[in-house]
Amino acid sequence: MRRFLTTAVAVMMAATALTACGGSSASEASSAAPAASSSAASSEAASEPSAPASGETIKIGVMGPLTGDVSVYGIATTNGVKMAFDEINANGGINGQQIEMVLMDEKGDSTEAVNVYNSMVDQGVVAVIGDVTSKPCLAVAEVATADNMPMLTATGTAADITQVGPNVFRTCFMDPFQGKIMATFAAENLKATKVAAMFDTSSDYSMGLADSFKAQAEAKGMEVVAFEGYGAADTDFTTLLNKIVAAGPDAIFVPDYYGDVSLALDQARNSAGYDGPMLGGDGWDGVLGAISADKISATNNGYFSNHYSTADEAAAKFLEEYKNLFNLEGNAFSALGYDSAYIMAAAIEAAGSTDADAIIEALNQTDYTGVTGHITFDENGDPIKTVAITQFVDGKPELAAKVEA
Repeated sequence: MRRFLTTAVAVMMAATALTACGGSSASEASSAAPAASSSAASSEAASEPSAPASGETIKIGVMGPLTGDVSVYGIATTNGVKMAFDEINANGGINGQQIEMVLMDEKGDSTEAVNVYNSMVDQGVVAVIGDVTSKPCLAVAEVATADNMPMLTATGTAADITQVGPNVFRTCFMDPFQGKIMATFAAENLKATKVAAMFDTSSDYSMGLADSFKAQAEAKGMEVVAFEGYGAADTDFTTLLNKIVAAGPDAIFVPDYYGDVSLALDQARNSAGYDGPMLGGDGWDGVLGAISADKISATNNGYFSNHYSTADEAAAKFLEEYKNLFNLEGNAFSALGYDSAYIMAAAIEAAGSTDADAIIEALNQTDYTGVTGHITFDENGDPIKTVAITQFVDGKPELAAKVEA
């Protein structure tokens, strides 16, 4: 049973100013050097513990890629965690004890992530928030389960992560869930009866979303008139789009990252002549920055699932505070890290101790509303939450709907 905690979090957060992937899988860096603290890793990352080290603190491990190819994700996520822990500490900590954030860099590498985890255990952490990308997260989940360590990943989206053990939870929704949500949105909100999908056959993320979209579309009684793949190196989708458009879809699902999506949108509108709804997942976040200003109209009638909407008051306030603190633009990774920190802190407070079983049971009972929405956990430790559907309107993102599959 994974349900019912944290209106306690409301007490914890009452004095704070805020009412609080995804990271999808990423390539691993080749480095396997000893783990470094964030202060050595990046001046942009959260570089100081949230409280001085002492026997009176509660140590919580926080890991992520603070250097290397995917450091942008790790820095954003761990900064969000630090922001929350600092707020909690400023308002009395957890049951009168300050949180000591043990932050370490795993460089985006699975082996390094396990080394970092073991170092954290040696330092006496009572719970872990991490990892950030899916492959290292899965590696850490396996050793954390052997230790019965409470573990919460903010952004690890691969389905297998929470299957490893009952001690493992996640704040983000899984990759396949987004495909299901967008098919539901197409059927119920857009009233589509025929849909199509085009996807990158080399990407687990893209294929996973496409497969779940197709399955849910058929379950909703829609006809999937085209289901077409392309290669990772492809940049000209015109022939493929012409074939798809000829099949007469009411909406086209393109579950890819914003670089390829910006090309697909431009070519769909300006080459294939398609002006109907185009749909995607959280990989679309960033399209507006990737497409040239003279082609921004190609994003109109585009919709994608995301972990939060910048149109929400809580999210807008969070992003403003985040930028003030770190002089960086916040994103969904930052918000998921922030919410994860509050969820973990509330679980430890509700447990009334740092006993692992008590914390895990408290995590099971989570009932939290934050920047990324209302969250409870199912029997697998996966979040039950609404998804914000963002719509592009004349170069601006707007909240189109909140959908539950």
